[in-house]
Amino acid sequence: MSEGKKRRVHTAEFKAKVALEAVRGVKTVTEIAQEYGVHPVLVGQWKKEILENAGALFDVKRGPKPVDESSPEDKLYGEIGRLKMQVDWLKKKLGGMSAAERTRWIEQGDKVPLAMQCELAGVPRSTVYRRLGAAGRAQSEDEEDLQLRALIDGEYTNRPFYGSRRMVVFLRGRGYCINRKRVQRLMREMGLAGMAPGPATSKPQPGHKVYPYLLRGVAVTRPNQVWSTDITYIRLAKGFAYLVAIIDWYSRKVLSWRLSNSMDAAFCVDCLEDALRHHGKPEVFNSDQGSQFTSSAFTGVLKREGVAISMDGRGRALDNIFVERLWRNVKYEDVYLKGYANMAELTVGLAQYFAFYNAERPHQALGYETPTRVYSEGTGGGALIVDKFGDADREPEKVSGTGQRRAAAEVETDTA
Repeated sequence: MSEGKKRRVHTAEFKAKVALEAVRGVKTVTEIAQEYGVHPVLVGQWKKEILENAGALFDVKRGPKPVDESSPEDKLYGEIGRLKMQVDWLKKKLGGMSAAERTRWIEQGDKVPLAMQCELAGVPRSTVYRRLGAAGRAQSEDEEDLQLRALIDGEYTNRPFYGSRRMVVFLRGRGYCINRKRVQRLMREMGLAGMAPGPATSKPQPGHKVYPYLLRGVAVTRPNQVWSTDITYIRLAKGFAYLVAIIDWYSRKVLSWRLSNSMDAAFCVDCLEDALRHHGKPEVFNSDQGSQFTSSAFTGVLKREGVAISMDGRGRALDNIFVERLWRNVKYEDVYLKGYANMAELTVGLAQYFAFYNAERPHQALGYETPTRVYSEGTGGGALIVDKFGDADREPEKVSGTGQRRAAAEVETDTA
């Protein structure tokens, strides 16, 4: 009878090292997980823990550390003696452990070579190589998931009304033998759902307050009247990055943006603080019902500034249409054309694109003016979300201005 698989235990130092690598944001979670031989979910959890507990490091007052008067030679000999005693103790205990248990100690990519690890653990190298071969097969499955995510991301960007059923048909047409359950898992992990009226298409975090939508039929007639935000996936050569941006509805200007290798609330709050610091504050701030935007950390900043909070209704594809159009432009005009390999390249590329998007790219809805000019001068812009699912007898507020009429027409075109 085969022995049960022993759970791998990671030291606090190892977790801190992996979490700090994730906090740096230079690599994707998938790259970090493959480098250190852990599951991507653990990388995200450890990053979240270190962000949440970082403030505690500065709560305790530190006094002067006691001076160690021993010489460096004494320290060295003492350390050698301590290590020898520990090794001798471990060798005595190894006699009661099975070879299978000692085999689990071997880790590929460790500073100690595999041959030396096998010698110290007292296990044959052939056993270790078989185990590593099985791990390689699991890694190939992860690589296939990355390919499927990339295909799903591209098709969803082009057809956001596709749910898991249509996505299965699309992937099978590309030659993948895949079932709906796997597609549902991948789309759930990516935060994607078909944009059509239906139950439970957007689920906030339990316990988080959801605010009503305040912008249906409201004419946006000036800059900083309404800001909006959303998160999207961007595929890289190894893994995915998460992009959050804040846009001014009147001018379509991107006020602030941030990248992250995990979908936590911290980088969304940082993006919001940056927009408030450089552009003042809006009258209304709109978002979807995602856990990042319903969290107390995010809504607390808006309450502190006295900003009215608005959130998209469930199954309402048009409530945040301007940010959705921004994501389409970013992906088709930059990301898909350049095929960024890593986080560093993506950061530089997006900085160049958003500078072009704001200051140089003419927008049809703005009378072919740029968002920066419309935002600074306060003329030529506008927005209006038409309530096509509400009361048919209710007419929206009157909208004046060429840019506002174009904005309403743009929304009508998107839904056709």
